[in-house]
Amino acid sequence: MTTSEIVTQIRKKKSFLCIGLDVDLQKIPTFLLEKEDPIFEFNKAIIDATHHLCVAYKPNTAFYEAYGIKGWISLEKTIKYINQNHPEIFTIADAKRGDIGNTSSMYAKAFFEDLSFDSVTVAPYMGKDSVEPFLAFKNKHTILLALTSNAGAFDFQTKEIDGKEVYKQVLETSKGWKNSKNLMYVVGATKASYLADIRKIIPESFLLVPGVGAQGGNLQEVCNYGMTDQIGLLINSSRGILYASKQVDFAEAAAEKASELQAQMAEVLDSHPLI
Repeated sequence: MTTSEIVTQIRKKKSFLCIGLDVDLQKIPTFLLEKEDPIFEFNKAIIDATHHLCVAYKPNTAFYEAYGIKGWISLEKTIKYINQNHPEIFTIADAKRGDIGNTSSMYAKAFFEDLSFDSVTVAPYMGKDSVEPFLAFKNKHTILLALTSNAGAFDFQTKEIDGKEVYKQVLETSKGWKNSKNLMYVVGATKASYLADIRKIIPESFLLVPGVGAQGGNLQEVCNYGMTDQIGLLINSSRGILYASKQVDFAEAAAEKASELQAQMAEVLDSHPLI
């Protein structure tokens, strides 16, 4: 999927919402546990109820890998269901991979070819040769961890080396990698005030922004600092949408929460002077 196709969907739906499909069997409605594949049944219901409100879905692979082969099958069924029924929706494998070149090539094949995701999250710590194998895939996007929303982000990402924070060095260095046009970046919503500096380095790149909702990130702040004339933002919400209810109406409750965020996004898009 191209960036322009993502922008088209954002404008059409008046939404830049990404819904994280992080399924915890201890949190889903108990009646689903009687199903042959409760994870997929939960995801299918969420997708059916929310696809018109979002432009991206982001399964975090840990929530599937934790259940072994059954969980991986659930992930495969989920991505196939999205691709077959809603091919306009951008899909993100939140896998946070990153390893030496030949291993990264295998990770890229797994997510881009076998599972047919549009993008995958990648850790930059091992440098260029660990990321460029992902960037080699046409019309696929590599979403680089830049400045994350967790408390431990301050352990390394904001430390200065030779007078410059590590996350800024990651951003600047990554621009010189082969096929860097295929890069997006993770920037946590709880770090919204950093976005002004980030936009000086990567003024046009799309940012995946987790942390709105359960982690306390502010949507308006993120938009004020991070939005571009091509929107340039995918705002992720997971728990706040998925677990709005544990009753039979869980999908409707999820859609209601997603609709609240979409309405706020529509208001931002309508008022943004450049869009």
